[in-house]
Amino acid sequence: MVYYEHDLALIHARGYGGYADYCAPDILSLLEPVRGGLVLELGCGSGALTRHLLDAGFAVIATDASPAMLELAWEAFGGEADLRRLRLPDDPLPAADAIVSVGHVISYLPDAAAVDRALVAMAGALRPGGVLAIDICDVEYGPIRAAEGTVARTGPDWAIITEFAGLAPDKIVRDATTFVADGHGAYRRGSERHENVLVDTSRIPALLSEHGVEAAVGTSFGAAEVPPGLRVVTGVRR
Repeated sequence: MVYYEHDLALIHARGYGGYADYCAPDILSLLEPVRGGLVLELGCGSGALTRHLLDAGFAVIATDASPAMLELAWEAFGGEADLRRLRLPDDPLPAADAIVSVGHVISYLPDAAAVDRALVAMAGALRPGGVLAIDICDVEYGPIRAAEGTVARTGPDWAIITEFAGLAPDKIVRDATTFVADGHGAYRRGSERHENVLVDTSRIPALLSEHGVEAAVGTSFGAAEVPPGLRVVTGVRR
C-alpha cells in the first residue's frame, strides 16, 4: 500500500509541519551525546524535522517510503541531506549514531510483527552509544482518534477531510479526502485510506533490550508531550 501520494504529500508539507517543529528542540537535546554524528531519519516526509537536524550540525540520511514526499524534500534541501527511499521493515538500514522519527511512521506497517522487525532493525543499525528517539501508536491511540469523528482542515490552496472508517483492537482506519487548487480556478479531488497498526508499547523496552538497546517508553520527547495515545520510545545502544 502506498501512502502520501502527490496531493496528500503536498497538503502534509504545507499544513502539518508544526508537530515536527514542536518536537525538534527536545529531540535535539536527546541527541546531544552524538552531536555532529550521522542521524538516520525514518519517514522524513517533506523535511520539517530534517531542517532542524541539519541546522544543528548533524549529517542526515533522510528516508521515506513515499516518492512524492521525497520529491518535496529534494526541492527543500537539494544535496544538503542524503535522501533515500526506504521501506520498512525489509530494506536494510545504514549504520548511524542516532535514529529518529516523528509522525508514528512505523505504525504504518501492516502488523505488530512488522513493527517488531523494524524495531530490531533499528537496534541493529545503531552504533555503540547511539540514540533512538521515535514515536509510535499505542493500543490507546485508536479509541481516542475514533472518538474525534470527522476532522476537516483548510489552507490557502488546499483542504482535507479525515473520516474515521474502522477500528479493531490492533488497527485504526481513516479515509482522507483531499482538495488541491489546480491552478486554473478549480480544485482537484483525491482520496487515500490510511491504516495504522496499534501495539502494546509496554513490550518494546524488553524487545529492544534483547538487541542491545536500553529503552524506555513515555509520552514526551523531553518536555514536548505527544498527542494522546501516541508513545515515545527513547533509548541508547549499549
